[in-house]
Amino acid sequence: MILSNRRETVIRNLEKRPAQKLGRHLLVLMLAGMIMTGLAACRTGASDAPPAGFVHVTEAVPDAILEIRYHSTYNFVGDRIDGYEKPTALLTVEAAKALKAVSDDVRKQGYRLKIYDAYRPQRAVNHFMRWAKQVGDVRMKPYFYPALDKSVLFPQGYIAEKSGHSRGSTVDLTLFDMAKGKEVDMGGTFDWFGKESHPSWCGNPETKQYTGKYPGNTPPSGGQINAVQFRNRMLLRDAMLRHGFKPLAEEWWHFTLAKEPYPNTYFDHPVK
Repeated sequence: MILSNRRETVIRNLEKRPAQKLGRHLLVLMLAGMIMTGLAACRTGASDAPPAGFVHVTEAVPDAILEIRYHSTYNFVGDRIDGYEKPTALLTVEAAKALKAVSDDVRKQGYRLKIYDAYRPQRAVNHFMRWAKQVGDVRMKPYFYPALDKSVLFPQGYIAEKSGHSRGSTVDLTLFDMAKGKEVDMGGTFDWFGKESHPSWCGNPETKQYTGKYPGNTPPSGGQINAVQFRNRMLLRDAMLRHGFKPLAEEWWHFTLAKEPYPNTYFDHPVK
């Protein structure tokens, strides 16, 4: 408001001055306005800059597709998760560099990387813990854990007090088929709680052999995946392993940089 009043005063003074001086004063005003706009933009940009040691994924991997589930309500909680202030993804510089190599690799094969989650602040993990204790809140059960009672999610390790994501070098992702214009069929959705999400489901990740078998006599809620879906999971897995990431035995979409720079630090800065 103060700046606005000053501007009006300057304009009124200019109207009283000779015409030959008007052009110069208008130029000064325009330059001042441009400087103020630039400073405001710098302040805004600086507030969104990642902390030291981190980078926005799209800066390192410009062709990555982002679908940040925890910034939306389409996740196993059903609400936007604490700490996800913007629908973007952060990683440590080292992890982002390795992910760029993965992206270049799969792009030659006709794919792009689609990111669901990367760095996850501790406050988001705390949100998951609070939700897990609210056993009556099962809004998203049909979509992410239909065969499980919510009370077992924490004891069985689906929800934990600490997450490797908070160390900044873990990413959840899938492949996007550029020719077909859609995600590759992995035979299951991101964040599905169940054995069907295991990379070893219906096959052997070490030999890449599809078996079509699953343990037990009762078919799981997610069912059997076919040979193509298993191979698709292995395609993503192999590319990630080639460039320095290690897999998780329970989730086909989850990978952590093997030589992560902060193996014992759990960060809490927001995602923005």
